[in-house]
Formats: sequence, structure tokens, C-alpha cells
Amino acid sequence: MTDNEGTPADTLTEWLSARSDDELAELLRLRPDLTIPPPPTLEVLAGRSEQRASVLRAAEDLDTTCLTVVELLAHEGADTAPVARARLDEIVGRRATKKAVDAALSVLRARALVRGTTSLTLVAAARDAVPWRVGRFFDVDASLTAEVVGAKLAEIDDRSRELLTTLTRSSSIGRTRDAAPGTPADRPVQRLLAAGLLTWLDDNTVELPPQVSQVLRGEPVTDPVSLAPPAASTTAVGVADVDAAAAGEALELLRHCEDIVDSLSRTPAPALKAGGLGVREIRRIAKAADLDEARVGLLVEVLAGAGLIAVGLPDPGPLTDIDDMWTPTPAVDAWVTASPAQRWATLAGAWLDLPRVPWLIGMRDANDKPIAALSDEARSAAAPRDRRIVLGVIADLASGKALATEDVVRIATWRRPRLAARLGVGPVSRYLAEAGALGVVGRGALSTPGRALIGDPSSAAAAMHRVLPEPIDHVLVQADLTVVAPGPLTPELAQRMATVADIESAGAATMYRIDERTLRRALDGGTTAAELHALFATHSRTPVPQSLTYLIDDVARRHGRLRAGVASSFVRCEDPALLAEVLSSPAAEALALRALAPTVAISQAPLADVLAGLRAAGFAPAGEDSSGTIVDVRDRGARVVPRRGRSPYRTPAVPTDEQLGRLVSEMRAGTRAGEVRRTERERVRSDGTRASGAATIALLQRAALSRSPISIGYVDAAGVSSNRVVEPVTVGGGQLDAWDPDAGVMRHFTLHRITSVALLA
Repeated sequence: MTDNEGTPADTLTEWLSARSDDELAELLRLRPDLTIPPPPTLEVLAGRSEQRASVLRAAEDLDTTCLTVVELLAHEGADTAPVARARLDEIVGRRATKKAVDAALSVLRARALVRGTTSLTLVAAARDAVPWRVGRFFDVDASLTAEVVGAKLAEIDDRSRELLTTLTRSSSIGRTRDAAPGTPADRPVQRLLAAGLLTWLDDNTVELPPQVSQVLRGEPVTDPVSLAPPAASTTAVGVADVDAAAAGEALELLRHCEDIVDSLSRTPAPALKAGGLGVREIRRIAKAADLDEARVGLLVEVLAGAGLIAVGLPDPGPLTDIDDMWTPTPAVDAWVTASPAQRWATLAGAWLDLPRVPWLIGMRDANDKPIAALSDEARSAAAPRDRRIVLGVIADLASGKALATEDVVRIATWRRPRLAARLGVGPVSRYLAEAGALGVVGRGALSTPGRALIGDPSSAAAAMHRVLPEPIDHVLVQADLTVVAPGPLTPELAQRMATVADIESAGAATMYRIDERTLRRALDGGTTAAELHALFATHSRTPVPQSLTYLIDDVARRHGRLRAGVASSFVRCEDPALLAEVLSSPAAEALALRALAPTVAISQAPLADVLAGLRAAGFAPAGEDSSGTIVDVRDRGARVVPRRGRSPYRTPAVPTDEQLGRLVSEMRAGTRAGEVRRTERERVRSDGTRASGAATIALLQRAALSRSPISIGYVDAAGVSSNRVVEPVTVGGGQLDAWDPDAGVMRHFTLHRITSVALLA
């Protein structure tokens, strides 16, 4: 920002007026909440900039150095009167260079939290943004290392340890009468004070040192007064190894997601009353897909986030009294036919922006009930931000550099100390585990596709395509009727192999198993025996075993001798004896088959039911169309159209430079118009229009900042008008909090009921 001095008489409005258009545009870019709705004047912008909620939101992006500077300024009273910059340098001393302090002040000025250069003024609400006690910088015990704290904790009794644990779960500040001098030395608080595990603040207040809190929570201990970023030791991992590991995880991810989609297509999962997916259904899906329950929980969350599964009434689906069921959506049909890299990008992008915390599944909620997958209890609007913070730590390293979880925690909490409670070892390790399961991280380092996903999501699919193994178009047929694919198959060959064989094991190489049932499945889909022979002869790098040739011919010879069609359905056979056998079987009665001729019978059951019933009775029918051509009548699975519900997480839109420039111009024009015939008295019409309301709020905030008494006209809830002389304390949330000197009490006034405001001093 420009080098305007800032004097004690400067208000935030005056300081903003002296900023350049580019500086104002940068402020709005850094604090986008100030633009909603667009502020009509700089006075309104200044009022919003000082509101506590907005200040706290802006402070979430500040690192430890910036917040320490805020703490020091607040301690010196810069929120009430300017503080000399030289005083700040004197306090910081050797803990940070002048250059580092300059950089922190530039960040704070850009966000309008601090103004001035040689004299510094702090926005009043910024004091509340410091996530620790203001003044801790001056009395913290830097000698409390992890080893020292551990040794002292080993010497205390269970009652004292329980007291410390209680403070770690709440505020670090504790109120107790045992802190007063003269309290017996055998009291737990006195023993902890003597051991240095508690800090005495006054006769009724103690504080838990941050190093003790970190040890009790199992977190890495950091120096609470250090203004330098924590150093971390990295481990070198080959970029090729990282990408290979990520590619392997990506292929496993796609296979497992396909298995889950297939399971839900065949048997949609009933939704819980609260909308989630029950433990029983998770276990069923895990068993069907041969996965552990924790991985199923993660993948169903990702699939739902990608819009590939949803809750609703499936169509077609089984007849059931349950209306809502978790079922694949129509979007899954396009997803399964896309390239592996594109399918991965869809899932990884959904996970990165997923406003949910999958690793909470199975944990206990406040009512001691297990948290279900896809339930509201696992929802968190902050999860996308937390993931990006964690991955951003690794992304700042060079490619092929891995970082231990403890170091990730240490750096992440230094960068975002206000979010430290959300970035402990537990959450960070789980976020990294999820990233590894999705191929975003490999061997502890960010993969090339993962780096693209964070930086430019549109290039993520191309980056994954480059690291995935090249698809192969051949397999190895074994004598025991197993088929080995030594790598990922081309999409066409993979689809054909999935039709003719079952996957027995997967990994870098996939093993398929062929038997009579799988061959019949291929024939049911319209594949001929000649095409099956050609498939293996063309794509097998090993000689086709004679046993496979015989099996194909044998299954094909028996397949299709019995034909079924729609009458609702019909059954025809060139062999009258075989049809007679069918009509005399129990299946004929269940399907209500009726002979029309020696070679033709009909049924009112759907064709799929006729085929299933005859196959269950030991026959091998094939479906055909009106021309007699064999058709694929396999069930495609249930599908459901997603209902409108909560909007998915989206990164907040960033205004363009043109939009910001136009907004700045409009604010300056509005400010100039408002300065015409301005007086110190503002009237508010009873209809509460925006212009008058904004001017009143600005004047109230100005009075609160200067601690000036005001006279207000007020209409209470009963419609009674009155005039009061009060001293404003805070303005925000639609309310004025002010001290009434006559009554000696704090009063609260609803802003829209204030009819007039006048400064008295």
C-alpha cells in the first residue's frame, strides 16, 4: 500500500479514501465478504471492515507472524491509539528481522486490519482474532520442550493430569480459587503451578502453556514465540516412483468404484431415515466388492460427491416399501465408458471439494451413536479448505519430496494458527491417507497428477494419463482356464474380458477366471462361439489351451437351443421333446407357460423372468428379437435421478479485475455524493432504507471507536419513543451495545428501531 502516515485523527474511512484504486481492489479481493452486497460508499466499506465477523474471517488466512504482530499491537493498545513502529521493532527484538515484520504489516494493511507506517493503528475487532491470550508473547516459558514437559507429566498424579486434560479440551484459561496465594501447597492447581505445567495469571485464573497442551494432544511441540516458519526435514523419493504408486492407487480406485456401482445397480441400498447409508448395507457392499468397510465408506462418499450415486426411488428397481434408496445415477453410464484418466479426475476432483469428512464414519457422535456414511453428521463445510491447506504444505515442496505427518502438522498450524484445532495429527494423517487412496499422494509426496489437481484441475486428467501405464491389447491364457492381463487392458479388450470371465485377483496384473457360467454370459450377450475363439486366438500371447476350445464349443452347442421372446414372453424350440420337458418342469407352472404348438409356448411373465426361471431349472435358454437374432437382455441395473438437495461445495467466485474496478469507482462516486452538505447529525426514516441505515451504522461505529457519547432516538417493541444518552461499545449483528451512564448498566438496542443519532462530543 502507499506510505501514508496515518495520524491519531485518521479514521478508517479517511485512510481508505487515501488508498489507490488498485489497493482498494486488492482489499476487496482478499476480503470478498465486504462486497456482498456491494458497498455504496467508502464509509460503508469501512464499517463492514471493522465488523467482528468480517475481521475474524479475514484473520483465518493469517500466519503466526501476522497474528503475533496483531497480538503485540493489541497489547500496546494500538486499537485505541496509534503505536510507534519503533516500539514494535523494540518488542520483537531478535526474534524476527525487520524485513519479516515489514512483510507481516504489508499483509495486515492489505486487509485493512492495520493502518499507518511509522504510527500503527489496529482495527479494534482484530484483538479477538488472536487465537491465544494477548500478552502471552511476554511471559511464555520457552524452556518447556517436549522432553521437559514429558518428564514433568510423568511425575504428576491422575487427578492433576485429569485437570490438565480438561483444559486441553476447552479453553486454555481456567478459573479457580486455588490459584490465590496462601492456598495449601498440596492442592492440584498449586502443585501444577509449582511444576510449571500451569501459568499463574491472577488470584482466580491460570493458563495451560501451549507446549503442555500439545504434548497432551500428541502433537509436535513448537516454540510459541518463534516468528520464523518451522523447519522440516524432507525425504527424497523419486518422482517416477511417486507417480507409479499414484497410478497404481488410481487403477485400484477405479476398479473398486466400479464394483460398488455394480453392487448398487443390482441391489440398491435402502437409505436410513436420516438419509445416510446404514452399517448393514456398508457391510453388504464390502462383502460383494471384497473391500474393507472403511474403504467402502470413503468411496461411497466420493461417488456421491461426484454425482454418480444418489438417494431416491430407483427406476427400474425392486418392489419395496422403502421409498429412498442409494442407487447409481444416469451419469454413471457415461463415466464407466470414459478413459481411466478422466474417470480418476472426476473422482479426485469430487474428493478435493467434498464438503464432508469420510474418516468420521464409524466414530461416535454427541449422542454416542455411530456416524453413518452419507449422513449429515459427516458433513463439514470446512473440509475442502482443510484438505487444501494440508496438501498445500506438500505442494510447496519440490517434486519427489516427502514430508512426515508431524512436520505437515507443524507447518500447517504455523500457517493457519486460528485453525490449529482442525489441523492436529489425527485429522491431517487421515486427510493424507485419503489422498494416498485416491492417487493424489504417493509414497508421502505429492504426485504429478495431484499437483495438477490442486493447481489446474482442468489439466489433472492429462497429467494422470501420462503416468498411467500404457494400455495393452494382449492377455496370457493359462491351461487351468485362467487368463492373466500383465497390465491395464485397452478399454475395448477390458470390456470384452469382463463379459467372458470373472476377475479373480487384481493389481499390477489382473487374473481372470473362465468357466461355463461366464461363457454362457458372453453368449447371452450376443457373442457367438466363433467370436469367442477369435477373441482368444487374437489377443492371447500364449497358445490357446485345447480345454478352453472344447469348453467354448460345448457351451455354445447347448446354448440357444431353447429360445425365449416377448408375448409378454414366448419360448420356442426346434426340438419338440425338449419343449415338452420344459412344460413338464416346475418352472413352467411358476412362469405360467402355455403351449401354442409343439415347438412354441408363451408366458405372461417378463422375458428376463422367463430366462432366469428356465436357467434356475437347469435349462440354457437364449433371448431373441423378432427376427430371431440373439439379443442381450441382461439387467442394466437400477438408476435414480438425483433430487435437489444441498448445493455441492464450490470454491467461492472471485470477482474479476474489471468487476472490482467498477465497484471501486462506484464507491468513490457514492462517497463524493454523500459528502455534499454532510452534517454530524443523521436522520433515519422509519422504513429503514439502505442509505440512511448505512450512514447511521457508520456514525455509531465511529462513536464506538472514539468512545464518544451520543444521543439516540429509539422506539421500543411496544412502540414507545424515547431519547437516551449512551456510550456505544460495539455495533454489529443488527444490534448496538452501549453503556447507559445514568442507569449504570449495559443496554442493547436493535438498529432498525433507532430513529436518530447525534454526536454530543
